Amino acid sequence: MSESIIKEVRRVREQHAASMGYDLDRIYDALKAGERKHAAEGWAVVPPPSVPPQEPDLALQRTRFACR
Repeated sequence: MSESIIKEVRRVREQHAASMGYDLDRIYDALKAGERKHAAEGWAVVPPPSVPPQEPDLALQRTRFACR
């Protein structure tokens, strides 16, 4: 991603949080309302995974490749 896209995303995220008074409950409710609206319009809403992916064992990876 280019730096300008990242800056734009962060700017929009900051504006959205400011419009909600940085209240996490209000931000969450607004996001869920948008999700329900999109689902009603026929958009596919993918639920989060029930089990988070397992984190890799980075210490083991560092040891494995340390001799190269």
